[in-house]
Amino acid sequence: MARPEQVLGLEPQHELKFRGPFTDVVTATLKLTNPTDRNVCFKVKTTAPRRYCVRPNSGIIDPGNSINVSVMLQPFDYDPNEKSKHKFMVQSMLAPYGMTDMEGVWKEAKPEELMDSKLRCAFEMPLENDKNHESESDQTVYSSPSSVKTELSTLPKSASASLDDGEVKKITEECKRLQMEVHRLREENKQMREDDGLRKRKVTSMGSPHSPSSSAMATMRDEGLSTRILALCVLFFVIGVIIGKLAL
Repeated sequence: MARPEQVLGLEPQHELKFRGPFTDVVTATLKLTNPTDRNVCFKVKTTAPRRYCVRPNSGIIDPGNSINVSVMLQPFDYDPNEKSKHKFMVQSMLAPYGMTDMEGVWKEAKPEELMDSKLRCAFEMPLENDKNHESESDQTVYSSPSSVKTELSTLPKSASASLDDGEVKKITEECKRLQMEVHRLREENKQMREDDGLRKRKVTSMGSPHSPSSSAMATMRDEGLSTRILALCVLFFVIGVIIGKLAL
C-alpha cells in the first residue's frame, strides 16, 4: 500500500541551500506548516547526522500553525569540485487523539500512517563580485575613525560632497597625529607629577635627621612639665613658711 501524501507544507520544498564560507556554522531554515485541523507529529532526519545540528528535530504542530526548523551545518573544508550527497527527510503523521507519549506513538506507528518528504542539500560560495562588494563595505565602515566621521558630519553638505579620497585620508592622518600628541602630553604630565612627588619625598627624607624625633620631643615635654611642678612646689613651700611666721 502506498504511503499517503505529505500533509505538511515545506518551505523550501526540495532543496536546502547553505551559503559559505564554511569556516563557521552556516544555518538554513526549514519552515513546516500544518494546514489540517489535526495535530501533526514530525521528525527531521539526515543522511549525515554528524555534519548537521537540527533544532527542533521533532515535535508537534498544532492545526493551522507553522514552525521554523534551524538546520546548522558544522564547519568543514569546502571543495567546490565535490558535489553534496547529503539529504534530509521530513517524516510526519497525524497525531492520535489523546496522545500522551510521542516516542511511543512513533514506535507503534504503522507504515501506511507515515508521510515523508525528501530534500537535497546544496552548498554555495559567494561570487567574487559579492566578496569585493563586502570588502569595500567593510573598508568604508572601519577605515575612518569616529572622530573623522564627527568632523565630516558637521561640514556643510556641499563641502562634504566635494571632499575626495585624498582629502579624507589627510584628515584621518591628521586626527591620528593629534591623538598621538595628546597621548604624549598626557604621559609627560604624568611623568612630571611622578617626578614632583619623588622630589618631595627626597626633601622630606633629607630634612628628617635634623628634626627631633617624636621620642625626643616627648622627653622635652616631660622635662618641661617636671620643671613647672618643681617651681610650684617651691612657691607653695615659701608661701607656707611666710604664713607660719605670721601666725606666730
